[in-house]
Amino acid sequence: MADALLHLTAAITHEGEWYVARCLQVEVASQGETIEESLTNLREALELYFEDAPAPEVTDVIMAPLDVRHAA
Repeated sequence: MADALLHLTAAITHEGEWYVARCLQVEVASQGETIEESLTNLREALELYFEDAPAPEVTDVIMAPLDVRHAA
């Protein structure tokens, strides 16, 4: 049986010396020294994750900026 292809969404942040990539549909994250490396590492982490976990029902993600006030 062929592997199914999931279309997931990653959010990437720059934290210190690392780029951190997080999957928005499941609680999996990884990091790398570049954006590309963080995405490659996230892809590998997700493939390992889905060896033991069921694939989620993927829905479209709506991305929107959000401003929040905080005490300085």
